[in-house]
Amino acid sequence: MKDKELDIAYFLSFCIELYGKKHQLSGNEVVALFDRYEVLPYLEENFEALHTQGHQWLMEEINERINNKEINL
Repeated sequence: MKDKELDIAYFLSFCIELYGKKHQLSGNEVVALFDRYEVLPYLEENFEALHTQGHQWLMEEINERINNKEINL
C-alpha cells in the first residue's frame, strides 16, 4: 500500500471512530450509515482538503453530507 493510500485509510478509520463516539454508535453502525449515504467515497475523494480540518468541523461536514443525501433519497 502506498503512503497516500495508507493515510487515506487511517483518515477514514479516524472518521468512523470519531463519528461513532460522537453519536454513540458502533463501528458497524457507522459503516452502515456511511455506506447508505456514500460518506466514505466522499471523504476519500476530498481527502486533501478534509484531513486538514478540525474534528468538530469534520463531524459537521459529515452530518451535512448525510442530511443532503437523505433529502435526495
